[in-house]
Amino acid sequence: MTSSVIAVLRAAHADLYAPVVNVLAENGVRAVELTMSTPGTLESLGAIREGAPDGVEVGVGTITTVDQARAALDLGADFLVTPTTDLDVIATAVRAGIPIYPGGLTPTELWNGWNAGATAVKLFPASVVGPAYIGHLRGPFPDIEVVPSGGVGIEDVPAWIAAGAAAVSLGGPLIGDALRGGDLGALTERCRRLGDVVAGLAVA
Repeated sequence: MTSSVIAVLRAAHADLYAPVVNVLAENGVRAVELTMSTPGTLESLGAIREGAPDGVEVGVGTITTVDQARAALDLGADFLVTPTTDLDVIATAVRAGIPIYPGGLTPTELWNGWNAGATAVKLFPASVVGPAYIGHLRGPFPDIEVVPSGGVGIEDVPAWIAAGAAAVSLGGPLIGDALRGGDLGALTERCRRLGDVVAGLAVA
């Protein structure tokens, strides 16, 4: 994945995804995670991928079974994300050559995911440990790549990247109420604020 931010989309139904994905893409957010907890996600994946601008990576998250992983891969998911460290799901993605970001919180969970071939491990919920946790992990695991998720706000991105995060997952603080009929103009403004934050990292 080339993006430093993954937008996590969770909605009442996947029919609500497309306008939000378009706003994100138009405003520089180039990786989106559609979630299996949203009804219709797999059914909508092909259309979302086809409708997304060039260069946008569309992955599937909240993967909890091998069958879900295989289905998402068969439909062209660009990456997979899991809430837990499921070694069978990780192996499915690794064999397919598709990036996989398994979730974990403890050093044991995160190491098991990384050691199984994960592209990076998803630190969840990241807000309960904070950016300094990455430094602690890299004492015993110096090469581990970490993507914090859960309770991470736009203003928190610099601290996480400075701590060594490979990327940052943003859900509610970025998406807001856009998937509940909210103002897409407000989403655009949050994307622009995020863009300013990320641009500041590039020149820091």
